[in-house]
Amino acid sequence: MKSCSMLLEAKRMQERKNNQALLFIKDWAIVLAVILLIIIFTVTIPNFMQTNNVLNILRSISIVTIIAVGLTVSLSVNGFDLSIGSTATLANSVVVSMFVWFSMPTGVSILVAILAVLCVALFNAFLIVKVKIPDLFATLATMFIVEGVAMTYTGGGSISAGMPRLDGTPTEGRISDFFLLLSKTPWIILIMLVIVMLVHVFLTYTKHGRFLYAVGGNEEAAKLSGIPVNRYKMIAYIFSAVLAGIGGLLLASQIGSAQINAGAGYLMPAVAAAFIGQSFAGHGKPNAIGTLFGAALVGILENGLVMLSVPYYSLNIIKGLVLAFALASTYYSRKK
Repeated sequence: MKSCSMLLEAKRMQERKNNQALLFIKDWAIVLAVILLIIIFTVTIPNFMQTNNVLNILRSISIVTIIAVGLTVSLSVNGFDLSIGSTATLANSVVVSMFVWFSMPTGVSILVAILAVLCVALFNAFLIVKVKIPDLFATLATMFIVEGVAMTYTGGGSISAGMPRLDGTPTEGRISDFFLLLSKTPWIILIMLVIVMLVHVFLTYTKHGRFLYAVGGNEEAAKLSGIPVNRYKMIAYIFSAVLAGIGGLLLASQIGSAQINAGAGYLMPAVAAAFIGQSFAGHGKPNAIGTLFGAALVGILENGLVMLSVPYYSLNIIKGLVLAFALASTYYSRKK
């Protein structure tokens, strides 16, 4: 009998150890995946970990991360902002037009672009909070509206220094050197890291961040607790739009012009980064640090595959599989 009880106890201890190991892997899967990719690419690509390439990866994920962190805040209230790509395009178009068409100084140009994206945030909040349209459908409508507004504003074309205005009037404005400097290394990387840390502190260590999570966790319970749910939903969409706008500003700084649907390509990578990052450190909820790691995972994977000469048209297949695997592991563990 004594030997049987000892065997049972040993079995229980082994099961606990196995469960702890599985829990550790689940909680830190993103970090482990990033480390694994770095090891694989370092072994197969001799110059993968050179300083220039590491900085190139960080620079390449900066805009995606900033936009994705904004999406993360909207996810914290159990929302979803599909208009972030169009909002980035709008900011891109407005800020360049202020420089080129109206010869405005840097501060005024940036301010006007931020005011434009704030209008998008307020429109989203109106549809969701007042009209009671579900977040997904409301922001889908906003995505098309803002995309159309941006294209109408630019006349369906690009804006760059030296190009005439829509009516043929010549332009003399130039994008300022200071604005162009924002997208250079290391400034764009520092901007990304500062934004990630500020949003992380806001969501994790302030009462407003806890209220956002409370609204996302159970809206009715949040109302009964006295939390102004509508106000915090509005705050979430303001964060989402402003950070998408900052992403659009940095994109304008990077390419030095306004392009048609310039921000559209950032929607899905931002969604991938935000959702992949939810499982970071066992949070199981949207968080800024996890979003950064999610963007890094996709960025490292894409950079390594390009250096291995994988055809560009195959990259989306691999990135899609990584996203599917990350989401499957997150949601499967939630149901268990």
